[in-house]
Amino acid sequence: MRAPTTAIQRAKVTQHAALAALLVMGGLAIAGPSGLLAWSENLRLLDQREAQLATLEAEREALENRVALLDPNHADPDMVGELLRSQLNVVHPDEVVIKLED
Repeated sequence: MRAPTTAIQRAKVTQHAALAALLVMGGLAIAGPSGLLAWSENLRLLDQREAQLATLEAEREALENRVALLDPNHADPDMVGELLRSQLNVVHPDEVVIKLED
């Protein structure tokens, strides 16, 4: 008579363990790092990163354009003049410099 009771107890323990495992997996599916509750946060972060990426790509394009204008083989005269004026503080004789007080 003892064998059937032990088999029933083992079956109950196995069922309880399976139920506990299912509850843990269900909890992780809802509240885990990639669960339903984190979904909106992940979408917000994705939108934020995409906006940041668009800003960086625009900045990169501007820098690529500036580098192309400063190519030693055919530099843009306006860009060269702008750099000379800003970094070496030189001007043409016919230009007037107006200094604004900060």
